[in-house]
Amino acid sequence: MSTSVHLDLWKQRLGEVPAWVWERTELETLVLADNELTEVSAQISLLRRLRMLDLGHNFLAAVPEALGELEGLTDFLYLQDNRLAGLPEGMGRLRRLRYLNLSENRFGAWPEALGGMTGLVELRMADNALEALPDAVGKLWQLRELHLRNNRLTGLPEGVGELKHLRQLDLRGNPLVSLPEALLRLPRLEKLDLRWVTTLEEPMWLGVLEGRGCLVYR
Repeated sequence: MSTSVHLDLWKQRLGEVPAWVWERTELETLVLADNELTEVSAQISLLRRLRMLDLGHNFLAAVPEALGELEGLTDFLYLQDNRLAGLPEGMGRLRRLRYLNLSENRFGAWPEALGGMTGLVELRMADNALEALPDAVGKLWQLRELHLRNNRLTGLPEGVGELKHLRQLDLRGNPLVSLPEALLRLPRLEKLDLRWVTTLEEPMWLGVLEGRGCLVYR
């Protein structure tokens, strides 16, 4: 990739993003991971050509509404290992984004903005404090991988049965007490990970999934 469209400032201990970064409007990828950042300027909206943005491993308690203006963001958005408990509503405009990592944050509730991100192919929300998913999760119909390890989920909504392209569902380490039979409606499911789940009475129909070739890890 040409250096003119790629800027890697990984682990530079910046503390804050230098103002000159927002002048690099030609950028297609921007790496700001592991820089002790506590905020990101709304000027990030100037980087309209960005396809990939890495803000992981920082101290962010919020991201700006302006992030939703990066409608060209298609490849990756890394926000893992921050202090996020919510997302701005405007991020729902990122309809072309394919990969989003929100793991290792402080989400206790499903962010409504996710409902607009209908282009997502992979969503990672491991190591948060999610207590429930909404039926609206079914709107993310292009999802192939959904990673929810180590949350506080006791069950899943019927809406997961709409995820017809889902191949991997990671539920490790959740206090599950039930699973919806709607999982049988997922024709492409290849892997259901239930390891470290000690509270679930295994439903009989899991054998049907396995009979179809789905690997169920216990």
